[in-house]
Amino acid sequence: MATSTKLNEDQVLVELKSSARVLTLNRPKQLNALSYYMVSKLLEIFHDDEENSDVKLIIVKGNGRAFCAGGDVAAVVQEARGGDWRFGAKFFSTEYKLNYLMATYSKPQVSILNGIVMGGGAGASMHGRFRVVTEKTVFAMPETALGLFPDVGAPYFLSRLDGFFGEYVGLTGARLDGAEMLACGLATHFVPSSKLSLLEESLCKVETSDPAVVSAIIDKYSEQVFLKEASVYHRMDLINKCFSRKTMEEILFSLETEATRKADSWISTTLETLKKSSPTSLKVFLRLIREVRLAGVGECLVREYRIVCHILQGHHSKDFFEGCRAILIDKDRKPKWEPSKLELVSDSDVDSYFSKLDAKGGKDLELPKRFTNLPAHAISKL
Repeated sequence: MATSTKLNEDQVLVELKSSARVLTLNRPKQLNALSYYMVSKLLEIFHDDEENSDVKLIIVKGNGRAFCAGGDVAAVVQEARGGDWRFGAKFFSTEYKLNYLMATYSKPQVSILNGIVMGGGAGASMHGRFRVVTEKTVFAMPETALGLFPDVGAPYFLSRLDGFFGEYVGLTGARLDGAEMLACGLATHFVPSSKLSLLEESLCKVETSDPAVVSAIIDKYSEQVFLKEASVYHRMDLINKCFSRKTMEEILFSLETEATRKADSWISTTLETLKKSSPTSLKVFLRLIREVRLAGVGECLVREYRIVCHILQGHHSKDFFEGCRAILIDKDRKPKWEPSKLELVSDSDVDSYFSKLDAKGGKDLELPKRFTNLPAHAISKL
C-alpha cells in the first residue's frame, strides 16, 4: 500500500520555488496521461494556492517528450466495462472542476507546452492565462476517433478561434504545431526549448501576480515564428467555407464538392479522417461547439458532463468502448461504429446526449463556487 501511494505521489511533482508553484506532470512512460490521482491532486493544489499569499503564480509542465497526452481513458473504460460507469463519472467530474478553476483563476498560470498536448492535456493548459509553446509542441483533440468528443472545455476555447477553425480542429483531430497554435490563439508565446530553463528561473523570481509583469518576462525569451508553407492555417478561407455548414452531412458534401474541383491531398485526407471517425461523436461535438459559442465556460462544462455520463452508461451508443478497444487496447485501428453512418444518427439521437441526468444517471456537475473579485479576464469566462 505504501509503495502504491508513493507511486501516485510521484505522478505530480510539487515544488515551491521562491514565489512560484511549479507542478510537473510525471508519468513520462504514459506521456503524462492524467490519472484520477493527478486531476484530484492538481485540483487540490490550485484550490489551496489561490488563498496562499506566498504563491504568486503557477507553472505547469510535463516530464519527458509530452506535456500531457490526455486523460487515462483506458482505466475509465476498463471500469465501465466491468459495470462501474460511476468511476468514469467521478474522474470527469473532478477533471472538469479543475478546468473550471483554471479558467477562472485569480493568479497567472503559465503552461510550458514543450511536446505533446492532447485531450485532457489541453484542458490542463488552454484555460490558463499563458500558454508557452516551442518547436517541439504538437497539439490535437483526437477524441472523435475514439468515439468520445473533444471535452475538457474544448468546445468553449475552440469556438473562440477565428472563423470556423475550431470546428475543423475538433472534428478532425488535426495536429497543430507551435507556430499554428500561436497564429490561431491557442498559444500566447513561442519560446525555443533551449531557453525554457532560463524562462522558468526568471518566472520563479516574480514577486507579483500582475499578468502584465509575467507577460513581460515571457516576452524577453519569446521569438517570432513563421507558419510553414504547408500549414493548414493558410487554408482558412476553405475551412470557413466548408466547416461553417450547419450539419455534418453538409460539411462533408461541401468538402466533396471542393474535391471535384481540384486535386488536393489536404481535402482528401480531411474527408478520409471524418469518414473514419464516430458519426455520433461528430454530430454531438458539432452541436456542442455551436451551442456554447456565446456561453460561459461553466455552462459548457456542465453540458459536457451530461454528455459524458450518457456515453459512459452506453445507453445510446457504445462507440466510446469500441473506439478505445480499436485504438488503445487491440490497436487494430478498425473501430466498428454503431450507428455506422452520419445519416443513421438522427437529431433525436443527438438530443438524448444533451438531456438532463435522471436519478439513476447521476446529477448535474456542481462547479466550485467562485468569488466576485476575480480579474476581468476570469470574469469574462463565467
